[in-house]
Amino acid sequence: MKYSYVARQPILDKQKLTIGYELLFRDGPKNTFPEVEPELATSRLLSDHFLSMHYSTLGNKLGFVNFPYTSLVNLVPTLFPKDSLVVEVLEDCEPTDELLEAIQHLSESGYTIALDDFIPTKAWKRFLPYVSIIKFDIRSVPIEKAAIYIQSLSHFDIRFLAEKVETYEEFEKAMDAGFHLFQGYFFSKPEMIQKKRLTPGFLTLVQLCKEIADKPIDFNEIERLISTDVTLSYKLLTFVNSGYTLTTKITSFRQALIYLGEERLRRFISLVAIASVHEDKPDSLYSLAVQRARMCELLYSEMNINSDPGQAFLTGMFSLLDSLLDQPLANVIDDIPVKEEIKLALTKRQGVLGCLLSMIIAYEKADWETTETYCRKLKLTEAQLAKAFGQSTAWTQELLSQTA
Repeated sequence: MKYSYVARQPILDKQKLTIGYELLFRDGPKNTFPEVEPELATSRLLSDHFLSMHYSTLGNKLGFVNFPYTSLVNLVPTLFPKDSLVVEVLEDCEPTDELLEAIQHLSESGYTIALDDFIPTKAWKRFLPYVSIIKFDIRSVPIEKAAIYIQSLSHFDIRFLAEKVETYEEFEKAMDAGFHLFQGYFFSKPEMIQKKRLTPGFLTLVQLCKEIADKPIDFNEIERLISTDVTLSYKLLTFVNSGYTLTTKITSFRQALIYLGEERLRRFISLVAIASVHEDKPDSLYSLAVQRARMCELLYSEMNINSDPGQAFLTGMFSLLDSLLDQPLANVIDDIPVKEEIKLALTKRQGVLGCLLSMIIAYEKADWETTETYCRKLKLTEAQLAKAFGQSTAWTQELLSQTA
């Protein structure tokens, strides 16, 4: 069986908190599986990714998974845990008696049922008592039209999910229309443009990020930078004293830095840098920035380039600064003390780092064709890419749980 990609797209609630991810699979070249029946391919992929990588891929969130007709009537979803799985009924499924019986069985067994890319028809009306979520693709069904459907189905206990929400304006319109859940990339674009300078505290964090990208880390410089910021100093000492089992309390910066070591120090500074920018941003934006940074670093290391992978880490981490700071990246980039190759990668997608970043962004959006093009260009394999995704998501989950 050819190695498979799996990506995930966040699903957010009205508070912009991530409640789950839709898992998006690439089941072979051009999304086909010529040597294996589609149903068998789906089952294998679910088994490989949903079971073996469940925690690193989802953490404690829900997994939204598409199921074709045959896998539904064969009750394939019952192979997977009902508490963390949302069973998506694909839009091309026929609303037969056989399917209704399967959906009723799954619902009564405790599974959450979602209708994907829904277009209301009389044939589906009998399914609605067993459905918990209805997904509308707002590119196919405009928000105004979806609002009419939502109103007409208000007597059912159903939550409505807006797919392909690409801008913050669309998010607000969908919320006003009665949607409860939202899927798309609105969270990774600025909500508004503001003319403001970076704060000294954030610039200190950027300098710290630059320091942790160097090997070996200059602990004297790290100590000097941390000592200039009261909030950062407090967070560091709280982190080391609460996150690990200690026999005696750590009371000095130098003690804390040596105790953490290079790897955990990098984790701490990376997360604080991202999370300190704006508290009102979606949680998925922070985790995506950290995960993207780690994935860049891991793949860069695989490429055997005689250069510091820490530069790739910074490229990934700063690639969402426009969204975090609500201003175009070009306006922010001059204030960041990083190498020119990172700036070119971020603003123009130039150089090896630019190609690497473009590939990872395509991967996140499940644009498999573009991903494969960059994979060949960078001389990376599908196996390396899938492994880096698994490792970076696991790393991010661990980091977020340690500093929560």
